[in-house]
Amino acid sequence: MSLLPVSDALERLLSRALPIDRRESVPLAEADGRVLATDVSACLTQPPFDASAMDGYAVRSADAPQPGAKLTVIGTSSAGHAFEGAIGEGQAVRIFTGAPVPGGADSVLLQEDALRVGDEIETTYPVRHNQHVRPRGQDFLDGETVLKAGTVLDFSRLTVAAGMNHATLDVWRKPLIALLATGDELLSPGSAPGPAQIIASSTFGIAALARKAGAEVLDLGIVPDDRAAISAAVEEAQQAKADVIVTLGGASVGDHDLVQSTLLSVGMELDFWRIAMRPGKPLMVGSLGTTHVLGLPGNPVSSLVCGLLFLEPLIRKLAALPAVARNAMAETTVALRANDHRQDYVRARLQRDAAGKVTAEPFGKQDSSMMKIFAQSDCLIVRPPHAPELPVGGQCPIIMLRDLV
Repeated sequence: MSLLPVSDALERLLSRALPIDRRESVPLAEADGRVLATDVSACLTQPPFDASAMDGYAVRSADAPQPGAKLTVIGTSSAGHAFEGAIGEGQAVRIFTGAPVPGGADSVLLQEDALRVGDEIETTYPVRHNQHVRPRGQDFLDGETVLKAGTVLDFSRLTVAAGMNHATLDVWRKPLIALLATGDELLSPGSAPGPAQIIASSTFGIAALARKAGAEVLDLGIVPDDRAAISAAVEEAQQAKADVIVTLGGASVGDHDLVQSTLLSVGMELDFWRIAMRPGKPLMVGSLGTTHVLGLPGNPVSSLVCGLLFLEPLIRKLAALPAVARNAMAETTVALRANDHRQDYVRARLQRDAAGKVTAEPFGKQDSSMMKIFAQSDCLIVRPPHAPELPVGGQCPIIMLRDLV
């Protein structure tokens, strides 16, 4: 079987993914990063009254068109405590930011633009009509649609939703990712491994990646290389109504790689399973009814690269979220040799100089087993199939792993 190009593999994976058409109502405090399933309209008018934008004095602009006007202070209006009554000719009310502007007043004179002696002020600055007044409904009106369905909620949108008096919001359900690692050699972190055992590490990185992409994660733990145990874990995922089953390891066709054959025996439809990429060639993609199946390599670095390239965009599409903008360009600090038929993802550090130029420095060792190097990397340099040698200073595409400060 020939190796499938990365771009073709991603297109085939995403072409079968549709946003989850199930909504749920969540408290405002839990809605960050979620996608609105319905339009959100204001439940009230904001501000609900003409409000002062500054500390000062509520006045009639006709009483003080020029400096030197003398006005009598007849009361106070503060936030939560409105002045009861109206201002007449030659009168003023002490007012504070956010307080209702009294009836009869049409402007606010800044406190530093007035000289006060007892109950009288003398203006030192001309007053203009409506100065420093926030008119009723300036922000939004009762019944006005402010947030549209499909909007991704963030700090500013949650603020306006709260201001519109919504305690809960209707959002699309998060995709549920069922995650299982397979291998007799695997132990949980904190264990004391024997001579032929290793610590299972990929689960934690893939789970974190999935959650950050917008998913809920069901961790099914470590499953031994046993068909019955793998089948039981898959059944548990299906009972939980997982949208995606993600396996770690065992997806190839070696004597001890039982995941693919077991999934096929329980009805999985295999789409493809070998990709022209390095690291990460033994990637498996299929479906089990309406559930997506993604078999990631057991190698930690390979699983993280494949998770970044395939699982993250799959989750984002299922969650109706926009794709993460990770693609960029940088100058390589070393010459990159010509490539073969597989697309390489080279771990590298990034730097930005004073002029804003971004350079990528590949690590000298690129063994796919080296988790430490991945953790120290800022990006992956993408070397397409059959790419010619790239000299020092050449522009190369990169995939950002984290923000460059």
